[in-house]
Amino acid sequence: MNVRPKKALGQHFLTDLSIAGRIAATLDAYKGLPVVEVGPGMGVLTRFLLEEGHDVTVVELDGESVEYLKENFPALDSRIVEADFLRLDLDRLVPGDGKFCLIGNYPYNISSQIFFHALDWKDRIVCISGMLQREVAQRLAAPPGTKARGILSVLLQAWYDVEYLFTVDENVFNPPPKVKSGVIRMVRNSVTDLGCDPVKFKAVVKTVFGQRRKTIRNSLRPLLPPGAPMPDSFLLAMRPEQLSVEQFVELTRLVSAL
Repeated sequence: MNVRPKKALGQHFLTDLSIAGRIAATLDAYKGLPVVEVGPGMGVLTRFLLEEGHDVTVVELDGESVEYLKENFPALDSRIVEADFLRLDLDRLVPGDGKFCLIGNYPYNISSQIFFHALDWKDRIVCISGMLQREVAQRLAAPPGTKARGILSVLLQAWYDVEYLFTVDENVFNPPPKVKSGVIRMVRNSVTDLGCDPVKFKAVVKTVFGQRRKTIRNSLRPLLPPGAPMPDSFLLAMRPEQLSVEQFVELTRLVSAL
């Protein structure tokens, strides 16, 4: 049996085994840790992860794909979870407080939401890797001062070292997407405390990028108490994509002090 790619689920099945092998190899440094794969489809990536000896659990929403995996990957046994990853408590997949890795050929239409969800388990997920739309992948890795930098760039780079690895052409998928894909790897850094309120940090990042064409002085006002004076800092003359994670931390401290 073959699985029909479903547009509603953003499915584009990778057909090039050499690329699947390269994506699986992004976790070579983490053998011995549990691996959660998101959206395995027909298991082109799963095959290589299992061959490399990883302890794999897969999360798949598409019932047809689940049946295919059960039929063709008996080694997964009870490790096939039919669920929406975005609604899933990851403690259910990897009980206890142990570390694990996340990987996938992520559905283009929900990849950003997947990473927002993964951030809730940042103290347990030591590596996130996989393939997604190239522009989104470039955005996640974008350094300060680049137009591609956005909310997820800052929120992920606060906790992970993000690396754009390589680009994948459209013609190695069924059906071919209309855009190129990019493979990234995010490795948990040593930060355990940002040095500011993490909830306020997230609010500051989202607020100023919500009006990214304005300077921070003009976009920050909704976060200030009524009548509070604007903080005195050179950061306020900058635009959000220019700021480093450390500068966003400093901005959050300024707002919190009012």
